[in-house]
Amino acid sequence: MAPRDEQDYENRRQQIIDGALQVFARKGFERATNKEIAAASNIGSAGLIYHYFKDKTDLFRQVIEERAPALRIIIRGDEMLDVPPRELLTTFGVAFVETFDNLTAVALFKLLLSEAVRHPSVAEVFNRIGPGRGFAFLSRYLAHQMDKGTLRRMDVGAATRSFLGPFIAYALTREVFVQPDAATLDPQVMVDTVVEIFLNGLQITPQE
Repeated sequence: MAPRDEQDYENRRQQIIDGALQVFARKGFERATNKEIAAASNIGSAGLIYHYFKDKTDLFRQVIEERAPALRIIIRGDEMLDVPPRELLTTFGVAFVETFDNLTAVALFKLLLSEAVRHPSVAEVFNRIGPGRGFAFLSRYLAHQMDKGTLRRMDVGAATRSFLGPFIAYALTREVFVQPDAATLDPQVMVDTVVEIFLNGLQITPQE
C-alpha cells in the first residue's frame, strides 16, 4: 500500500472509531447498529465498516484500545515488565485518569457499567477487551517485580486489586457518585498519592 493510501486508510479508520465511540456512548454495545455508526462517521455505507474492522466486536475493541490511554501501555506487554515500579505505576495511573478528560469516553464508561450489570454478554466482551487485560497485565508485572526482589512478595491478586481499587473509586466519585472535591482534586495528586501509598506497602525492609 502506497504511503498516501496508507494515510487515507488510517484517517478513515480513525473517522469510524470516533463515530463508533459516539454511538456506543449513546446507545451501548448491543443496541448500536452499523448504520448508525456509518452515519456518525460520515462514511455513507455501513458495509464500508467491514473494510476496516472484522465485526462490531472488533470495532468496539479498537474503540476502547485507542480511546483508553491505559490500554496502550498494556498492549506493549513484555517490554514494560522491567520498567521500575514507580515509573510504570505512575504512567499507568496517569493514563487511567486521562481517559476521563474525554467526555464521550466518560459517557461510554457510564453506559458500559450499567449495561454490564444487566447483560452478562456485554460484561464479558467489555472485560475481555479492557478490565481483564488490565488486571492480567498488572498481575504479571507485579509478580515479575516480586520475583526480581524489587517488591515484597505477597498475594499478587490482592496486590493488583489494592492498586486498581483507588482509581476505580476515583472514577466513581468523580463521574457517578460525585463528591464535593471532584472538581478540585488534581488528577496528578491522585496518581502520586496512590503510587506512594501502594509502594510504601510493598517496599522491601532490611529484615526481609
